[in-house]
Amino acid sequence: MSRISVRGFAVASATAVTAVGSVVGVASGSVAQNNDDAEATAAGTTLLADIPMGEQAQVQTASLTQQADVQAIAADASAKKDAEEAARKAAAKTAVAKQEKAKQAAAEAAKKREAAKEAASRDAQRDSTSFAVQSSYSTSQIQAMARQMVPSGQFQCFSNIVDHESSWNYQAVNASSGAYGLFQALPAGKYASAGADWRTNPATQIKWGLSYMDSRYGSPCEAWAFWQANHWY
Repeated sequence: MSRISVRGFAVASATAVTAVGSVVGVASGSVAQNNDDAEATAAGTTLLADIPMGEQAQVQTASLTQQADVQAIAADASAKKDAEEAARKAAAKTAVAKQEKAKQAAAEAAKKREAAKEAASRDAQRDSTSFAVQSSYSTSQIQAMARQMVPSGQFQCFSNIVDHESSWNYQAVNASSGAYGLFQALPAGKYASAGADWRTNPATQIKWGLSYMDSRYGSPCEAWAFWQANHWY
């Protein structure tokens, strides 16, 4: 028997039993009730008992089948809701991952552009030996040399240090320690690693100072950050 025929049978049986129950109740001398709804309710409470024994199993089977259908529909709805929630979370996670990946790619691209810019700046820089030797140099001339030797993005930090150390006086001498030149190197002979004319050529001193900042701190700006925190470098 199919599910549909069982349900039809259950409904038909229930209708028949309701009618039979009403008649039997009156014929057996039960207290008469004027309220038809009360009789229907009383008949309903004995519905299964009034069904012939051979048909009770079929009615019970139909009822259980109907309950199973309801439960199956509820389970399907719950499963669908869970699946939709899982899909939403997965989509959100994927979107966050893509956003983070794009952010990292942008950071890498910016880093590469900056590196290329620094490389181009270094390529355009002049070596200390490319400047004509003079008997003396003004502050503006020394600063012009530095601008041509130091990467453009690092010049201001470089200049800040020189301002504090010597005020751009390439012949400045510390009377108590003997520190010398633009960067107040101590001992002064350290400049010799950049050129033998370090006492009279500010370009040689600039070459040494830039090399010192790059090797010790990574760049003039990192050297300046250290100087600000410690007032020496």
